[in-house]
Amino acid sequence: MFFLTPKFIKQGRLYIKEAEKRLAYNRDRWTPEVISTFEGEIARLTDAVKSRDETAVKVCEQSLDKLCGQHCPLGPNAGIAENVEVILVAIIVALGIRTYFLQPFTIPTSSMFPTLNGITGKATTEEPPNLLIRAYQTAAYGRSWHNVVAEADETVTNVAEEKRGGLRRFFTYTRVDTSAGNTYWINEARDPVETAFGAKHGEGFRPTLIGKSFHKGEPIARGYTDTGDHVFVDKFSYHFRKPSRGEVFVFTTGNIPAMGDLGPPPHKPSQFYIKRLAGVPGDELRIDAPELFHNDHRAEEPGFVRVMGGSKQNPVDDYQGYSNSIGQSFDEYSLRSSDMKFRLPERKYFALGDNSYNSSDSRAWGTVPQENLMGPGFFVYWPFVNSRGSHFGLIK
Repeated sequence: MFFLTPKFIKQGRLYIKEAEKRLAYNRDRWTPEVISTFEGEIARLTDAVKSRDETAVKVCEQSLDKLCGQHCPLGPNAGIAENVEVILVAIIVALGIRTYFLQPFTIPTSSMFPTLNGITGKATTEEPPNLLIRAYQTAAYGRSWHNVVAEADETVTNVAEEKRGGLRRFFTYTRVDTSAGNTYWINEARDPVETAFGAKHGEGFRPTLIGKSFHKGEPIARGYTDTGDHVFVDKFSYHFRKPSRGEVFVFTTGNIPAMGDLGPPPHKPSQFYIKRLAGVPGDELRIDAPELFHNDHRAEEPGFVRVMGGSKQNPVDDYQGYSNSIGQSFDEYSLRSSDMKFRLPERKYFALGDNSYNSSDSRAWGTVPQENLMGPGFFVYWPFVNSRGSHFGLIK
């Protein structure tokens, strides 16, 4: 067993490993004689370690030390160089994994709720807790506290999502402008900020901060936002198998006519979307709320069964079933009534959010081309707990 191995044996093995690395690094620069000498000393030390001869091991180590000092002396910054090398190798390995196997992805919206959590927020009356509690909540929940207080009697006139300069360019901020000429910054995207701290101006309208008035000292935004689920996307599987109906999958929007670069100006950059794969090429789809039908048969995959377990009137575990198209939709893809059907052409896929009543998906903007597919959702790795229910683990 390793922990019972004598110290001189462990050290001898480390010497062999380091000597082999030095030999590999310098083989193209050294003469055949030096290479032969190095190989001979490594072989001698290997034999000494195998025979468990402590004296011979120490003699061979001294010989290798002398050879290394003659032919590959360490420079003044050798330790730094070795650490940099380790870091670079780690970065290359991580980039390789991200490019070909697993890519991290953050759920921004609640279109897949309750299967996956998007960014959510809640207004509170109390001020943020102490630093220690906030640090724990950030690590466990991905929670960020906000406490923006009006500096004058003022009304919000503009709300915009912007990037800031310096190191803050790596984070998303919401800019809030007021009638008093003040500008406030909230370290979060606009949608969850307005949903949590805004007000509705009529039924069917999204909450917004614009138009809200505050007296000096009143909170404009006091409360917290919880990050969406952070997931790994499997970029490997679709190279060897066809996408499976019912699985959660990720795709890009760039080649979808109603979205991205092919849509009408202003053009939007391609984004990553995550939905449930509701239909594959050749499927004929129909929705009779709350149920989804494939080729005139009720969808039977486990993911669909969970979603269809509840209805708008009687949710089950927050699932409300599927709804027909709501809001804007294109006639070609419309499923606006229970008797309307749509057959998927070759190399086209149909995406639906599990939160069907609050999801922009293929009912509105059409099918997903095969070349846009990225891979199935694989694993939720953070946050570990969530006020709306933790999803840590495999995605189903």
